Amino acid sequence: MLLLDNVTAGYGDTTVLRNVSLRVPAGATVALLGPNGAGKTTLLRVASGLLKPWTGRLLIDGADVTAASPHALVGHGVCHVPEGRGVFPSLTVRENLLLQVSAREADSIGRAVDAFPILGERMSQVAGTLSGGQQQMLALARAYLSNPSVILLDEVSMGLAPKIVDEIFEFLGRLSEAGAALLLVEQYVTRALAVADYVYMLNKGQVTFCGEPGELNDDDVFASYLSHAV
Repeated sequence: MLLLDNVTAGYGDTTVLRNVSLRVPAGATVALLGPNGAGKTTLLRVASGLLKPWTGRLLIDGADVTAASPHALVGHGVCHVPEGRGVFPSLTVRENLLLQVSAREADSIGRAVDAFPILGERMSQVAGTLSGGQQQMLALARAYLSNPSVILLDEVSMGLAPKIVDEIFEFLGRLSEAGAALLLVEQYVTRALAVADYVYMLNKGQVTFCGEPGELNDDDVFASYLSHAV
């Protein structure tokens, strides 16, 4: 569904990703792991069209979309949930949700309430005044309403209470069951591995492991994070 083919990218004169290839099959969940500064967020920005690669290609469902705008990639079914609560803080919960649907589909926001009932009690509340967990639920609900085929998720559990993290991962499971492909950057390694079909390890801008979660042992993970620290 999503393919980064030999991508090199960065900012200014700084190279962040070096010849990275990564594949997210249709309907699969892929965990992207690695230490801080490894290039994970940069990779998601390339995948959503926010950052153009210097070399290499981005393909969606076989179509070369390397030069496409972020808006065009949304049309290809790509949804990016960035780190740090991807909501419009000055709009109400209802307004945030309505942005994802057409006027004829306004009644479909009930699906968001079914997914996260607390949002139904906060429809008139300004999103910026919600708790961190509620804002993340809203960000995910907005992604849900856009009916994406591939969802890019950047640290969606960061800073949340364990109970909220459980709800978030339960929801991600439902997205996967509905057929969406997920590329998941996640700080909770064990939680990510538990839901992933495939895993990539990224370190210093390069892929150091690619395979199924069962092929990755704790020593591999520890070595990757430790090597960055030292």
